Amino acid sequence: MKYDIAIIGGGIGGLMAAYQAKKNNRNANIIIIEKGFTLDKRNCPAGHNKKCIHCKICSITSGYAGAGAFSDGKFNLGTAYGGTMGDELGENTAMKYINAVDDILRDFSDDYPELYMSNEDLKLKCLQNNLRLLDMNVRHLGTDKNYSTMMHLIEWLNDNGVVLTSLTDCTDIEKCDGGYEIHTISKGETEVITAEKIIIATGRGGAEFVTNFCNKFGIQIGANSVDIGVRVEMKDAVWREFSSKIYEPKILYRTKTFEDRTRMFCFNQGGLVSAENNQGVITANGHSFAEPEKKTDNCNFAILSSIHFAGDFTKPTEYAINIARNMNFAGEGNIIVQRFGDLIRGRRTNDHRLSANSVIPTLKAFAGDLSIVMPYRALTNIIETIYALDKVAPGCANDDTLLYGCENKYYSIKPVHNGNFEIMDGVYLIGDGSGITRGLSQSGAMGLYVADHIYGKIED
Repeated sequence: MKYDIAIIGGGIGGLMAAYQAKKNNRNANIIIIEKGFTLDKRNCPAGHNKKCIHCKICSITSGYAGAGAFSDGKFNLGTAYGGTMGDELGENTAMKYINAVDDILRDFSDDYPELYMSNEDLKLKCLQNNLRLLDMNVRHLGTDKNYSTMMHLIEWLNDNGVVLTSLTDCTDIEKCDGGYEIHTISKGETEVITAEKIIIATGRGGAEFVTNFCNKFGIQIGANSVDIGVRVEMKDAVWREFSSKIYEPKILYRTKTFEDRTRMFCFNQGGLVSAENNQGVITANGHSFAEPEKKTDNCNFAILSSIHFAGDFTKPTEYAINIARNMNFAGEGNIIVQRFGDLIRGRRTNDHRLSANSVIPTLKAFAGDLSIVMPYRALTNIIETIYALDKVAPGCANDDTLLYGCENKYYSIKPVHNGNFEIMDGVYLIGDGSGITRGLSQSGAMGLYVADHIYGKIED
């Protein structure tokens, strides 16, 4: 069967693109090709034993609703962070589509939460301590409400005729008369479908797929930076002054040793540290629930050190993946956790010291030494940032603060597009795999924008 639009990837960008395309043309033939499970079949065993068991298909990062399905469900309603859509489309157009994502989610939510507003007093406190608080309005659905909202959206797509495949991998794309041939494999069976338009929405996990596609068709790729860091866990009370006034403190710092930029982000009040399996490489992440009874005594957040490569080096993602892979090797196949006090004293954390820690870890990880793998420059930046954060949140640099390594973010794939996210005739690249977005709101907004562009709905 020939489709009008084939969407590769069922994350929020792909789902929003399918939704908007159907709104623009109810008769459109649309298929979503997703290599992971359907949302109701996604289940992470680590939720039961708190340890990643290296599933062949990771239900945390793959499947319908994408990596955001089991995220904290934070929708940042602005362009100050979370991507560069404001630069790409202009502030007014970007905000129009970000707000449209918010409206759509409201329609599919059983209980849509109120906004967490920005706070000028906290911004000033950070500025007085050489920190910059990137605060904006945030809608926090929580992991559970985000899941149900995404489920309702997916059900709407199914009821309105969108073909939803699962456990189906796209292996190749070829040009053909009137569009493209898409080669897929599912449960050992191969199939070729055709489509007039393609929207690639594979997320960061699809970096290799996007790279291979661009190399095949001669599409220019610009190198981006990568972020290398840790997931930090401590008592929730340490950050209560911030979390009681704004939902998510995102704080920038420029280190004194190297004058590098670091950032604190993905804050989870009363949250859990989680493990992600990215093609066999285990990295740290975090999430939290909206319901009070599901919250813990801890909070967690990421501290990332940005690395920019000069010259002709075009493999920053591979560089960061190798660091995470070596961390897994040193951790006997797991994430490494280390007490901050042990790190600054130059000693590894052992099970005995971890068992006596006042901060009880919410993820079962390998007690060890981050410094044997983490690059010196990145680790120095992280330590310096923790001491800087301690000035606005006293207790952040306590000995019992836990660091999980590593947590990396990859933004190296950024193909050149024509201004409407079209990287070649009839092929669009959206979401976190484009190198443009870094979060749910802007990924969804890209999907809406591209669907409007395909049907001529963009106003000049």
